Amino acid sequence: MTTDQATLVIPAYNESRRIEASLAGVAEWRRTRPGGWDWEVILVDDGSADDTSAAAQRIADREGVPLRILRHDRNRGKGAAVRTGVLASSGDPILMADADLSVPLSEWLKLAERLPTSPIAIGSRALQRNLVRRKQPIYRRLLGKSGNLLVRLLVVPGIRDTQCGFKLFRGDVARRLFANARIDRFAFDMEILFLARREGISIAEVPVVSFHSPDSRVSVVRDAAISLRDLLRIPWIHRRGR
Repeated sequence: MTTDQATLVIPAYNESRRIEASLAGVAEWRRTRPGGWDWEVILVDDGSADDTSAAAQRIADREGVPLRILRHDRNRGKGAAVRTGVLASSGDPILMADADLSVPLSEWLKLAERLPTSPIAIGSRALQRNLVRRKQPIYRRLLGKSGNLLVRLLVVPGIRDTQCGFKLFRGDVARRLFANARIDRFAFDMEILFLARREGISIAEVPVVSFHSPDSRVSVVRDAAISLRDLLRIPWIHRRGR
């Protein structure tokens, strides 16, 4: 692994309508060589039924982005997609971002400043509410607050926002944690932070600018139920000695 390479991992599922605009933003950001690194970009197509991969490749070719596209043969979940990307990565650090770039990539500097003392720096929408420029509907906000209370009680105390899709990891730490991860869907963030806490790894929670996307892939009823089930499974899955 070269010391001057970093990795951006983007999970994507049925994103053909907005992936070209997102990757154009990635290309512009990457040209600035943020942090002085050469950024590899890994997009994991999580079994999309549309032409997400083809659309991504078109814009990558046009913009000169050295894009690696990894594809699941079926939809396995965001956690599985991020895990595939992280374990295929060669960079250090590793930045995870959602396909809609709901947190601007320029916000990564706030996380990078914390990396020397905290091997994991996570974006947070809960620490400074005024940075949330386009808010979620109130029912999503209420559900999110209720869910985060359970997360803090059961799995990761002290962290206000585990689910923001903008996280920066030291490369070796990310690959080790994701190699031990088992949750495939939206609760994977909680699992990774749980594993990090169990190892005594410092986690910095950093307020970031964010914009809610109305074209969210999250189903409030279905995905909340699955996430609750997985949240309850995390301590059991990772019992010492299993």
